[in-house]
Amino acid sequence: MPRMRRMSRLLLTIFVLAVAQSAFAQDAHPQLTAAARRFVEQEAAGALAATGGQGRIEVTVGEFDTRAKLAPCVRTEFFVPAGTRLWGRARIGLRCVQGANWSVLLPVNVRIHGPALVASRHLAALQPVAEGDVHVAEVEWTREALGVVTDPAQLENRVPTRPIAVGQPIPVAALRAPQVVSQGDAVKVVGTGRGFSVSTAAVALAAAQDGQPVRVRTETGRVLTGTARAGRIVEVVF
Repeated sequence: MPRMRRMSRLLLTIFVLAVAQSAFAQDAHPQLTAAARRFVEQEAAGALAATGGQGRIEVTVGEFDTRAKLAPCVRTEFFVPAGTRLWGRARIGLRCVQGANWSVLLPVNVRIHGPALVASRHLAALQPVAEGDVHVAEVEWTREALGVVTDPAQLENRVPTRPIAVGQPIPVAALRAPQVVSQGDAVKVVGTGRGFSVSTAAVALAAAQDGQPVRVRTETGRVLTGTARAGRIVEVVF
Protein backbone atom coordinates (compact mmCIF):
# COMPACT_ATOMS: atom_id res chain seq x y z
CA MET A 1 0.00 0.00 0.00
CA PRO A 2 2.76 2.59 0.83
CA ARG A 3 4.47 1.73 -2.48
CA MET A 4 1.23 2.26 -4.41
CA ARG A 5 0.68 5.57 -2.62
CA ARG A 6 4.19 6.76 -3.52
CA MET A 7 3.62 5.77 -7.14
CA SER A 8 0.30 7.62 -7.18
CA ARG A 9 1.96 10.76 -5.81
CA LEU A 10 4.72 10.49 -8.44
CA LEU A 11 2.20 10.23 -11.27
CA LEU A 12 0.28 13.19 -9.88
CA THR A 13 3.48 15.26 -9.72
CA ILE A 14 4.33 14.38 -13.32
CA PHE A 15 0.83 15.38 -14.41
CA VAL A 16 1.01 18.72 -12.62
CA LEU A 17 4.42 19.35 -14.16
CA ALA A 18 3.03 18.73 -17.64
CA VAL A 19 0.21 21.24 -17.32
CA ALA A 20 2.21 23.79 -15.35
CA GLN A 21 4.35 24.78 -18.33
CA SER A 22 1.62 27.29 -19.19
CA ALA A 23 1.02 28.28 -15.59
CA PHE A 24 -2.56 29.40 -15.20
CA ALA A 25 -3.15 29.70 -18.91
CA GLN A 26 -6.87 29.44 -19.60
CA ASP A 27 -6.61 26.05 -21.30
CA ALA A 28 -4.67 24.60 -18.34
CA HIS A 29 -7.38 25.25 -15.77
CA PRO A 30 -9.38 22.03 -16.32
CA GLN A 31 -6.24 19.90 -15.99
CA LEU A 32 -5.06 21.73 -12.89
CA THR A 33 -8.52 21.43 -11.35
CA ALA A 34 -8.53 17.69 -11.97
CA ALA A 35 -5.04 17.37 -10.49
CA ALA A 36 -6.09 19.43 -7.47
CA ARG A 37 -9.08 17.16 -6.91
CA ARG A 38 -6.90 14.05 -6.99
CA PHE A 39 -4.42 15.65 -4.60
CA VAL A 40 -7.14 16.52 -2.08
CA GLU A 41 -8.72 13.07 -2.37
CA GLN A 42 -5.36 11.44 -1.62
CA GLU A 43 -4.60 13.74 1.32
CA ALA A 44 -8.09 13.37 2.80
CA ALA A 45 -8.02 9.59 2.39
CA GLY A 46 -4.63 9.42 4.11
CA ALA A 47 -5.82 11.53 7.04
CA LEU A 48 -8.98 9.45 7.35
CA ALA A 49 -7.06 6.17 7.27
CA ALA A 50 -4.71 7.46 9.99
CA THR A 51 -7.68 7.74 12.36
CA GLY A 52 -9.02 4.32 11.43
CA GLY A 53 -12.03 5.78 9.64
CA GLN A 54 -13.51 4.60 6.37
CA GLY A 55 -15.69 6.93 4.37
CA ARG A 56 -16.67 8.03 0.89
CA ILE A 57 -14.86 11.21 -0.09
CA GLU A 58 -16.26 13.85 -2.44
CA VAL A 59 -14.15 16.85 -3.44
CA THR A 60 -15.31 20.02 -5.16
CA VAL A 61 -12.59 22.35 -6.40
CA GLY A 62 -13.23 26.08 -6.65
CA GLU A 63 -12.20 28.36 -9.49
CA PHE A 64 -8.67 29.52 -10.12
CA ASP A 65 -8.28 33.28 -10.15
CA THR A 66 -7.90 34.00 -13.86
CA ARG A 67 -6.76 37.54 -13.03
CA ALA A 68 -3.58 36.23 -11.41
CA LYS A 69 -0.46 37.28 -13.33
CA LEU A 70 2.04 34.54 -12.60
CA ALA A 71 5.47 34.02 -14.07
CA PRO A 72 6.01 30.88 -16.17
CA CYS A 73 6.96 27.93 -13.99
CA VAL A 74 8.94 24.80 -14.77
CA ARG A 75 7.65 22.73 -11.85
CA THR A 76 4.77 23.22 -9.44
CA GLU A 77 3.37 21.27 -6.53
CA PHE A 78 0.22 21.27 -4.46
CA PHE A 79 0.44 21.62 -0.68
CA VAL A 80 -1.80 21.79 2.37
CA PRO A 81 -1.24 25.09 4.24
CA ALA A 82 -0.13 24.79 7.86
CA GLY A 83 -3.05 24.39 10.23
CA THR A 84 -5.47 23.46 7.46
CA ARG A 85 -7.78 20.50 7.92
CA LEU A 86 -9.28 19.03 4.76
CA TRP A 87 -12.74 18.85 6.26
CA GLY A 88 -15.63 20.79 4.77
CA ARG A 89 -14.64 24.14 3.26
CA ALA A 90 -10.88 24.55 3.13
CA ARG A 91 -8.04 25.79 0.93
CA ILE A 92 -5.04 24.12 -0.64
CA GLY A 93 -2.02 25.78 -2.16
CA LEU A 94 -0.21 25.56 -5.47
CA ARG A 95 3.35 26.85 -5.58
CA CYS A 96 6.14 27.09 -8.08
CA VAL A 97 9.23 25.21 -6.94
CA GLN A 98 11.34 25.66 -10.06
CA GLY A 99 11.56 28.58 -12.48
CA ALA A 100 9.72 31.21 -10.44
CA ASN A 101 8.71 32.10 -6.90
CA TRP A 102 4.96 32.29 -6.33
CA SER A 103 2.14 30.48 -4.58
CA VAL A 104 -1.63 30.73 -4.75
CA LEU A 105 -4.52 29.34 -2.72
CA LEU A 106 -7.42 27.40 -4.14
CA PRO A 107 -10.78 26.87 -2.37
CA VAL A 108 -12.00 23.30 -2.02
CA ASN A 109 -14.95 21.63 -0.35
CA VAL A 110 -14.33 18.18 1.12
CA ARG A 111 -17.36 16.06 1.97
CA ILE A 112 -16.91 12.72 3.70
CA HIS A 113 -19.83 10.31 3.97
CA GLY A 114 -19.94 7.22 6.14
CA PRO A 115 -21.92 5.24 8.72
CA ALA A 116 -22.94 7.14 11.84
CA LEU A 117 -25.46 6.91 14.66
CA VAL A 118 -28.70 8.80 13.99
CA ALA A 119 -31.67 9.34 16.27
CA SER A 120 -34.43 6.72 16.06
CA ARG A 121 -36.65 8.97 18.18
CA HIS A 122 -36.56 12.52 19.45
CA LEU A 123 -33.61 12.84 21.82
CA ALA A 124 -34.15 15.30 24.64
CA ALA A 125 -31.37 17.59 25.78
CA LEU A 126 -29.35 16.53 28.83
CA GLN A 127 -30.87 13.03 28.83
CA PRO A 128 -28.80 9.82 28.42
CA VAL A 129 -28.99 8.13 25.02
CA ALA A 130 -29.81 4.42 25.17
CA GLU A 131 -28.81 1.80 22.61
CA GLY A 132 -32.36 1.58 21.28
CA ASP A 133 -32.55 5.34 20.76
CA VAL A 134 -30.23 5.30 17.75
CA HIS A 135 -29.50 3.31 14.60
CA VAL A 136 -26.78 3.33 11.94
CA ALA A 137 -27.21 5.21 8.66
CA GLU A 138 -24.91 6.85 6.13
CA VAL A 139 -24.56 10.59 6.66
CA GLU A 140 -22.14 13.36 5.83
CA TRP A 141 -19.56 13.45 8.62
CA THR A 142 -18.19 16.81 7.51
CA ARG A 143 -21.49 18.60 8.12
CA GLU A 144 -20.15 19.18 11.64
CA ALA A 145 -16.76 20.75 12.37
CA LEU A 146 -15.85 18.05 14.91
CA GLY A 147 -17.69 15.27 13.12
CA VAL A 148 -20.61 13.11 14.22
CA VAL A 149 -20.92 10.13 16.53
CA THR A 150 -19.92 6.92 14.73
CA ASP A 151 -19.31 4.60 17.69
CA PRO A 152 -21.68 3.83 20.60
CA ALA A 153 -18.70 4.18 22.94
CA GLN A 154 -18.74 7.92 22.22
CA LEU A 155 -22.11 8.13 23.98
CA GLU A 156 -20.93 6.54 27.23
CA ASN A 157 -21.23 8.97 30.14
CA ARG A 158 -22.34 11.69 27.73
CA VAL A 159 -25.62 13.50 27.08
CA PRO A 160 -26.62 15.80 24.21
CA THR A 161 -26.64 19.48 25.10
CA ARG A 162 -29.54 20.17 22.71
CA PRO A 163 -32.46 18.18 21.29
CA ILE A 164 -31.72 15.86 18.35
CA ALA A 165 -34.54 15.31 15.84
CA VAL A 166 -35.48 11.90 14.45
CA GLY A 167 -33.17 10.84 11.64
CA GLN A 168 -30.48 13.38 12.51
CA PRO A 169 -26.89 12.43 13.43
CA ILE A 170 -25.48 13.37 16.81
CA PRO A 171 -22.72 16.00 16.60
CA VAL A 172 -19.67 15.19 18.69
CA ALA A 173 -19.57 18.84 19.77
CA ALA A 174 -23.11 18.53 21.18
CA LEU A 175 -22.10 15.94 23.79
CA ARG A 176 -20.94 16.55 27.32
CA ALA A 177 -20.68 14.68 30.58
CA PRO A 178 -23.98 14.71 32.51
CA GLN A 179 -24.40 16.90 35.56
CA VAL A 180 -23.92 14.96 38.77
CA VAL A 181 -24.63 17.93 41.03
CA SER A 182 -27.19 20.71 40.56
CA GLN A 183 -27.30 24.05 42.33
CA GLY A 184 -29.12 23.67 45.64
CA ASP A 185 -28.60 19.89 45.84
CA ALA A 186 -27.97 18.34 49.22
CA VAL A 187 -24.58 16.68 48.82
CA LYS A 188 -22.25 14.55 50.87
CA VAL A 189 -18.80 16.03 51.33
CA VAL A 190 -16.04 13.46 51.71
CA GLY A 191 -12.85 15.05 52.98
CA THR A 192 -9.49 13.33 53.07
CA GLY A 193 -6.13 14.35 54.41
CA ARG A 194 -2.94 12.76 55.63
CA GLY A 195 -4.06 9.91 57.84
CA PHE A 196 -7.73 10.88 58.19
CA SER A 197 -11.07 10.95 56.40
CA VAL A 198 -14.27 12.81 57.33
CA SER A 199 -17.70 13.33 55.81
CA THR A 200 -20.42 15.90 56.31
CA ALA A 201 -23.57 17.23 54.70
CA ALA A 202 -23.55 20.37 52.55
CA VAL A 203 -25.46 22.25 49.87
CA ALA A 204 -24.08 22.72 46.34
CA LEU A 205 -23.69 26.36 45.36
CA ALA A 206 -23.50 25.57 41.62
CA ALA A 207 -24.03 22.78 39.11
CA ALA A 208 -21.14 20.58 38.04
CA GLN A 209 -20.31 17.61 35.85
CA ASP A 210 -18.38 14.58 37.05
CA GLY A 211 -14.82 15.64 37.79
CA GLN A 212 -15.51 19.38 37.74
CA PRO A 213 -14.78 21.66 40.70
CA VAL A 214 -17.80 22.84 42.68
CA ARG A 215 -18.32 25.05 45.74
CA VAL A 216 -20.48 23.83 48.63
CA ARG A 217 -21.65 25.29 51.93
CA THR A 218 -21.54 23.03 54.98
CA GLU A 219 -24.06 23.01 57.82
CA THR A 220 -21.71 25.23 59.82
CA GLY A 221 -21.68 27.82 57.03
CA ARG A 222 -18.17 27.05 55.83
CA VAL A 223 -17.67 27.24 52.04
CA LEU A 224 -15.46 24.55 50.53
CA THR A 225 -14.36 23.75 46.99
CA GLY A 226 -14.21 20.12 45.95
CA THR A 227 -14.60 17.76 43.00
CA ALA A 228 -18.09 16.65 41.97
CA ARG A 229 -18.72 12.92 41.70
CA ALA A 230 -21.70 10.75 40.78
CA GLY A 231 -24.20 10.18 43.58
CA ARG A 232 -24.12 13.84 44.73
CA ILE A 233 -20.73 13.37 46.34
CA VAL A 234 -18.13 16.12 46.56
CA GLU A 235 -14.55 15.13 47.29
CA VAL A 236 -12.40 17.61 49.22
CA VAL A 237 -8.69 17.20 49.86
CA PHE A 238 -7.34 18.98 52.93
